[in-house]
Amino acid sequence: MRPVPGPSQFAPAIETAHPASEAAPGIRLPTSDLSPLIGLSRRLAVALGLVVFVAMLAYLDRGAYKDAAGNAVSLIDCFYYATVSITTTGYGDVIPVTDRSRLVTTLLITPARILFLIILVGTTLEVLAERTRSHYRERIWRNGLKNHTIVCGYGTKGRAAVRTLLARDYGRDRIIVVDPEVSAVEAANRAGYAAVQGDASIAEVLRSAGVAQAEHVIVCPARDDTAVLMTLTARELNPSASIVASVREEENAHLLRQSGANSVIVTSSSAGRMLGHATHSPHVVEILEDLLSFGDGLDITEREITEGDALSLAEQQVEAPVLAVVRGGKLLRFDDERAHQLTVGDRLVCLCSNPN
Repeated sequence: MRPVPGPSQFAPAIETAHPASEAAPGIRLPTSDLSPLIGLSRRLAVALGLVVFVAMLAYLDRGAYKDAAGNAVSLIDCFYYATVSITTTGYGDVIPVTDRSRLVTTLLITPARILFLIILVGTTLEVLAERTRSHYRERIWRNGLKNHTIVCGYGTKGRAAVRTLLARDYGRDRIIVVDPEVSAVEAANRAGYAAVQGDASIAEVLRSAGVAQAEHVIVCPARDDTAVLMTLTARELNPSASIVASVREEENAHLLRQSGANSVIVTSSSAGRMLGHATHSPHVVEILEDLLSFGDGLDITEREITEGDALSLAEQQVEAPVLAVVRGGKLLRFDDERAHQLTVGDRLVCLCSNPN
């Protein structure tokens, strides 16, 4: 068998094809914060509202205010007074001259001035501290990153894989999406997942997703050659991770297995077989769809045999029909005589009914 080339042999071509990926990619953590533009617009609206508020107070009591020449103030003068007063500029050319107007200034205009300063200073500090806050969040997140799942490609297949993980009570904080498209990364963030924008066939991109500490890697890009490169790179960086990959054409499946994939799903032939079954046995397809949709109706589960379990396949079938037994990494179908007597450490692939 001809040896399969390692990821390093493909690296020069990849880097040439993706010059934008030369810089180290950064992780984008999900956040519920408002966008900077919306937050700034709201603060600006509050600041303008405070100016209008002070101007109206002065205008409604305009007889109690005089300009530097001792004349009555107009609406424009009131807005001018509000502006210089609330920003603490205080030129003194428009002043309150009665006790009532001074009391209004003390009780209403001064708190408005303080609130305006809080908004101004708070916005400035937030802008200056945003980078530090992002670095701090990323450092805390990376310290707890372990045994997570990396999803390479957040298209139709990637999203379906993530939904299945969630149905099996897999935490959102243990899922990291890697995709070269900005829209896909933003969609992943909105859904609550950390994401890296970049090509998962590049080692630096997978390192940013913590591939060395990952438990599972799901490879589901749109192209088969890309899937092979992603699998090669992930296997080189993490020899022990479980890698599950999808491929469109069946003739390319062996390339993924040779590249290090533990499981390979052939999407085109799988869909073709379903179409063939649907032609003559539509109800079979309904059952298969039910089995593939975890959390509703019938489910396929895998569990380990322990000391407290019955060690007879026949007894196990009473509670949950057994489809296969996994022993020593080898799959034994239920009709295999070696699977009839179970041992501690075997894993059962069985059907179960979900009440939901």
